[in-house]
Amino acid sequence: MLRIVLMQFVTTAVLASVAGLLAGVSGFCSALLGGVCCAVPNGLFALRLYISARKPGGANPMSFFIGEFVKIATTIALVGAVVWLYHDLNWPAFIVSFIVVLKSYIILLFRHRS
Repeated sequence: MLRIVLMQFVTTAVLASVAGLLAGVSGFCSALLGGVCCAVPNGLFALRLYISARKPGGANPMSFFIGEFVKIATTIALVGAVVWLYHDLNWPAFIVSFIVVLKSYIILLFRHRS
């Protein structure tokens, strides 16, 4: 889980750099914020699962579902905050970054270990 979250932050940085080159500061900030809106809730969810798994009883399914609900609510809140507070939002950079970071875990699923 940690590798996935780290890869999401790296993907966010790469996408923000590309968007910055293509669309300037607004594109950079928008892509960065789009990736952060996805990666931060996933990081908090991974941390919650890690802590829950370290408890004497281990992780239970209810802990997973509560964590997933909190992750979705946090993502919606972050996206809403960005839309409300950042007035120079470059929508294409924001949405592309959000979707690519959201789906970046697929790369790790298809990666084979030697």
